[in-house]
Amino acid sequence: MTTRHLAQPLSIILTGGLLTAAATTTHPAPARATPPQCIRATITIPATGTEASTTTPCPAPHHPKKPKPRKPRKPRSHQRPKGDIAAEAALAQLGVSFSWGGGSSKGPTIGVGTGAHTTGFDCSGLTLYAWSRAGVRLAHYTGTQFRQGRRVPLSARRRGDLLFFGGTGDPTHVALYLGDGIMIHAPRTGDIVRRTKFLNSPYYRTAYRGTIRPA
Repeated sequence: MTTRHLAQPLSIILTGGLLTAAATTTHPAPARATPPQCIRATITIPATGTEASTTTPCPAPHHPKKPKPRKPRKPRSHQRPKGDIAAEAALAQLGVSFSWGGGSSKGPTIGVGTGAHTTGFDCSGLTLYAWSRAGVRLAHYTGTQFRQGRRVPLSARRRGDLLFFGGTGDPTHVALYLGDGIMIHAPRTGDIVRRTKFLNSPYYRTAYRGTIRPA
């Protein structure tokens, strides 16, 4: 059984070296816990007739710390493959005119030579632009792009890879692979950016030089 001390005066008289206490009352504790009470005591010393009062300090209330709410975790973002980003950037340029020397990381530009009066892309300008959207910098020259990345076999090609054709030294043409045997490219003066099934093309299959993955 638990007892509770009430906050009422308690007289303690010193007699013959002994302390006697009176007016102490105990009651059964209620079902729920209550804070402890303070006790006031008066001590009378017969030899001097003086009285001293004291009060026991009340214990500080205990307030359990509330747990801090946890911040919800942000879901992990699934980063898109850079090849997909490049492929979608190139597809957005379908129908843009071919322009010799045209194209930059910002989009179609006026070209040079035969492209001096046309805003558009040449083959390496289109791939340069597409991969810049994925954060990869390429040179504006087919032969240099042929060395800017990792060579992969044709059987391992994937979306966004660069396909090179023609020439005996540096390749003379570059396209961007879309999947299912289809590439997107800027073919020649007077043409536009278009899709071509290169695996079914006798010309492009014969002229194929290799596949490069820029990133």
